[in-house]
Amino acid sequence: MSQTDIPRKFDVLVVGAGAAGLYTALCLPEDLQVGLITKETVSLSASDWAQGGIAAAVAPEDSPALHIEDTLQAGAGLCDRAAVEFLAQEAPKCIQSLVNLGVAFDRHDQVLALTLEAAHSRHRVLHAADTTGREVTTTLTAQVLRRQNIQVIQQALALNLWLEPKTGRCQGISLFYQGEISWIRAGAVILATGGGGQVFAQTTNPAVSTGDGVAIAARAGAILRDLEFVQFHPTALTKSGADHFLISEAVRGEGAHLVDNEGRRFAFDYHPSGELAPRDVVSRAIFSHLQHTAIDPATAHVWLDMRPIPPEKIRHRFPNIIKVCQHWGIDVFNEPIPVAPAAHYWMGGIVADLMNRTNIPGLYAVGETASTGVHGANRLASNSLLECIVFGAQMANIDLADVPIAEPEPMLSLRQLNVDIDEWPTQQAQLAAIRKKLPRLVWQSAGICREQSSLEAAIATVESWQADFAALPLSQFLLTLQPNEAVRFNIPDVERQLRLWAETRNLLDVAYLILKSAAFRTESRGGHYRIDYPLPDPNWQVHTLVQKCQWQKSVN
Repeated sequence: MSQTDIPRKFDVLVVGAGAAGLYTALCLPEDLQVGLITKETVSLSASDWAQGGIAAAVAPEDSPALHIEDTLQAGAGLCDRAAVEFLAQEAPKCIQSLVNLGVAFDRHDQVLALTLEAAHSRHRVLHAADTTGREVTTTLTAQVLRRQNIQVIQQALALNLWLEPKTGRCQGISLFYQGEISWIRAGAVILATGGGGQVFAQTTNPAVSTGDGVAIAARAGAILRDLEFVQFHPTALTKSGADHFLISEAVRGEGAHLVDNEGRRFAFDYHPSGELAPRDVVSRAIFSHLQHTAIDPATAHVWLDMRPIPPEKIRHRFPNIIKVCQHWGIDVFNEPIPVAPAAHYWMGGIVADLMNRTNIPGLYAVGETASTGVHGANRLASNSLLECIVFGAQMANIDLADVPIAEPEPMLSLRQLNVDIDEWPTQQAQLAAIRKKLPRLVWQSAGICREQSSLEAAIATVESWQADFAALPLSQFLLTLQPNEAVRFNIPDVERQLRLWAETRNLLDVAYLILKSAAFRTESRGGHYRIDYPLPDPNWQVHTLVQKCQWQKSVN
């Protein structure tokens, strides 16, 4: 696809091609011209990596009311009840729509197979083996590629929102694609860019999860909420060069032991239930143990030993874990698996209502990028894929009737970025250094255990890195770019270099937002744990709201 093949005007632009973006694009009215933008290809997203499943009250002994109560309980007092009710009540209908599209959930005979996950009171998690996300996204991708009204724009970077100066309405984006930056107009922009796990040194998220949607929206003045709440999974495969593959909690349930380098079951030092304590407790036990015993806690690991489980049971229950570990040279029958906690899911995001509308007219947010109120301070297992589908479905009701989509003005100029080739490697080295150091800093200061002095020190460091970033000649050029001013680059390997620049910018913004939010909330609740404020505080049963770097508590 060449640059000239992209129209400069769409009815709707969807940024992100995980489950939320794909399903949203399919649900938009077919008489609208839709552009679906993705940094990579349409198959690489956190949704694609989702192992568990998708929750819905479809069994005779279950009900949306029970699903609602389980979700509220997990959310530690910060769920929006109306949003949770909407999620649970719409779930069965949305599951049926996925089945109709061709998603092959596992079945027992002709009945959908349901499993039980932590904190659910009923078997209500639909699955496709242990690769549910891949089954869902593969099916949705095939449907998207068949739609005549959807144009997929791959390996493209959304850089900024384009706001109409007089009304403040979102009227499009600036886009880097095939060596050029241009401005694309749209009647509505929908951000579905997933989470920001790459801001942490340890994460289960893929490399694309750099918090782009939240950062882009924040710079444009969107209201953000609860950015301090991050869910950490206690046991992710942690080996140099390997993906951070989740090792299911069921492994510990079947009898696997957590041990340190000395072979000692250390988890009992932190909780009487040892390895079988709640997920956040086990994560804190590992994190704390590594702080005391590891030379570099940001990259260190403990060991998950499956050998106490009978080999036949391992083969029957965990074939995919065996396969993945074998791929990375680990024989689970004869050696323990290196594991560490990893950032898994971001509960906070851009504030969005039940129709996905944000405070910026014409801007919508769906999926992990959004904060709809369904997750509160801690997400209930398998509600994340469900949120993508339930809220994506609402975009069928989008109304652009009163939105005149102006014709794109002629490009004012096509600027050529001519970089001194001798100076270019220096800028790239500075960007690469920030990109490497930032996740380690955030992991140490705003990871599983947080406290005021380290948060404040990290905030000061990030502010200094933001100043260094802004001072780069490339930044000074790109940050002054005006709407309808296009740029063509003569930089070697421009796609990779511009992506490094854009993602570093977004990660710096996301790091600052998370660190400041974590320092602002002086209590522990859900996915936010403060060593210096270890208990929940009733005065903090409110949301953290951020707009234009101003923090405040919600009034409710």
